[in-house]
Amino acid sequence: MSDVYQQSWLDALFSRSERLLAIGFLLLIVLGTILLSLPVASVRNDISILDALFTSTSAVCVTGLIVVDTGKDFTLFGQIVILVLIQAGGLGIMTFTAMATQFLGGKLSFRSQAALSDTFYQKQAARRVSSNLFRIIMMVFIIEAIGAVILFLGYYLRSDDLHDSIFAAIFHAVSAFCNAGFSTHSDSLIGWQSSSIVMPTIAVLIILGGLGHVVVLESWARLGMRLKGQSAHPFKWTLHSRVVIYLSGVLILGGAVILMVARPFGADGSATTGFFDALFQSVTCRTAGFNSIDLTKLPVPALLFMCALMFIGGSPASCAGGVKTSSVATWYAQLYAWLRGQKEVTLMGRRLSSEIVAKAAMIIGLAVVWNSTGTILLAWFEQGRVDLPLRKLFFEQVSAFGTVGLSLDVTPTLSTPSRIWIMISMFVGRVGPLTFAMVISEREQSPIRYPEEPVMIG
Repeated sequence: MSDVYQQSWLDALFSRSERLLAIGFLLLIVLGTILLSLPVASVRNDISILDALFTSTSAVCVTGLIVVDTGKDFTLFGQIVILVLIQAGGLGIMTFTAMATQFLGGKLSFRSQAALSDTFYQKQAARRVSSNLFRIIMMVFIIEAIGAVILFLGYYLRSDDLHDSIFAAIFHAVSAFCNAGFSTHSDSLIGWQSSSIVMPTIAVLIILGGLGHVVVLESWARLGMRLKGQSAHPFKWTLHSRVVIYLSGVLILGGAVILMVARPFGADGSATTGFFDALFQSVTCRTAGFNSIDLTKLPVPALLFMCALMFIGGSPASCAGGVKTSSVATWYAQLYAWLRGQKEVTLMGRRLSSEIVAKAAMIIGLAVVWNSTGTILLAWFEQGRVDLPLRKLFFEQVSAFGTVGLSLDVTPTLSTPSRIWIMISMFVGRVGPLTFAMVISEREQSPIRYPEEPVMIG
């Protein structure tokens, strides 16, 4: 009887997977808020409920926007809570739910697995969910462990403090791979700008965390075949992986070049130093949120281009936010097809279904509407403040929605209504605009068909 009850409970829970994802994140945010509000979590025991809620939301949504200093205002206990929230938010509630069910001996029905696949794997075969989830968990922990070891060398060589170096390495490895942007350093990574160990390691972790678990697993399989000498049987890349890898490379390198042109990044005037600073900023502003330079000194063109990178974000099934690289590629393919008068949308020699094209257009459309509305609301809430021009509010809004965490020193000074809106934007940006729209709407189609009549456009 208990097995039947457990099965029906799981089926009911997974029947609307997007609602499970949203509810799971909300529950984790509430739990994090309670833990961060405890006296043992803060140094001076003066963290308000709103600040604890904001920090918990930012950590679970792997954003990185802060209203209190993570390294100075939170104790070791508070920092560990933030670290756990980042890890849980990066992997996703659904991943942990499914893994817990597997470890507890529960069996997911085909319907439940299909719902989980639809959200997390984008309709991969349901029978592979269990094995892939285990591989993802192992892959994440292995990558973070390797990153932590390398970061420890960089921290220990400079600070010579064993315990602080160990915790800083673990914290930043998890934060970087989960694209969270949280740092125990008050100036983020500005003080480590010249480190040849810390900066490249953080950048690689950010890229791996933003590619998506599906792409990383596929790349790992390809590497394994090469090492086994199976190159005679070529491993065929999926269209998704090709799109993600190609567009990610273009955005990273192209972004670095454009940022270099917009503003020389070299602190000492060196072109080499400037390029690597711009390259790191191009990597991190696609949802990671670390900064190695003072963003308030950047000109408006550089800030607007960074907003474009933050809006695009990472890739599906990853720790990153934004509208995702594949959505932008699909939207571009659709626009290209329309301009050429083609009925079918193709990308890299493959035809895209009308459902995928429609979803990509809906995601980008909802994101544009949300960020436009958010900027207007922030301007309304903060009206009368001459120290907050529109460009700063727009930057903050896009950073929150893209779960990036970069800030022009605006977040701590925002009013309560603005902070609440930023929290909502972080949450919507994490669960995804399309998923959020599905949560608040039903999928039932109206049986009524209205008469057709044209309107003038353009």
